Amino acid sequence: MDARQLADGLIMYLGLVVLLTFHEFGHAWMAWKSGDDTARLQGRVSLNPLVHMDLIGTVILPLLMIFVPASRFLVGWAKPVPVNPQNLRNPKMDDILVTLAGPMMNLFLAVILVGLTRVALMMHVNSAAIECWKWAKLSLVLFFFNLLPIPPLDGSQIVRVLTGMSYSAYLQFARYGFIVLIVVLQIPILRETLGAATSKSQLIIAGWFGLPVDF
Repeated sequence: MDARQLADGLIMYLGLVVLLTFHEFGHAWMAWKSGDDTARLQGRVSLNPLVHMDLIGTVILPLLMIFVPASRFLVGWAKPVPVNPQNLRNPKMDDILVTLAGPMMNLFLAVILVGLTRVALMMHVNSAAIECWKWAKLSLVLFFFNLLPIPPLDGSQIVRVLTGMSYSAYLQFARYGFIVLIVVLQIPILRETLGAATSKSQLIIAGWFGLPVDF
């Protein structure tokens, strides 16, 4: 790996950490506003990446995906935000809102980053435009990836709420979530589907800003 590839990998990793930080901040902020201050008391309503980082999901797996030549698909996750549903004002609805706040933050950031891509192109700062475009794509990958119904991802929490599964039953299943997730990520059709959903969504957003996709 040459110096340029190393620099590109580190920039993408920095982007992942930033996007995951905003993702978890979204969960924590929504829980706080919905009546549960558990995350706030643990310092999780914060944009400090250190309070959200998970050893496997934020450090080991992403770095392997970036720096192992055979890997071309970057995903990751952060430390789950603690939520006490008994503190929520409308437990079922608020639980879903708290869960969706993370992925929706990534979708929002993707729109912002595509808009910044357009601004950078207008200012003829092509290098910044390219990085904003890459980070926007990564944010969309995180949006779709986190909707998968596999612990610790947000999609599994939505399934738990909609099916009425108890926390104890969910936690029993979630113990094996990391292993299942790593195995599932090796399935080509899943990676291709996530990639296609990401690319199509990014092109749609680019159209909102009149952004030429061949820049």
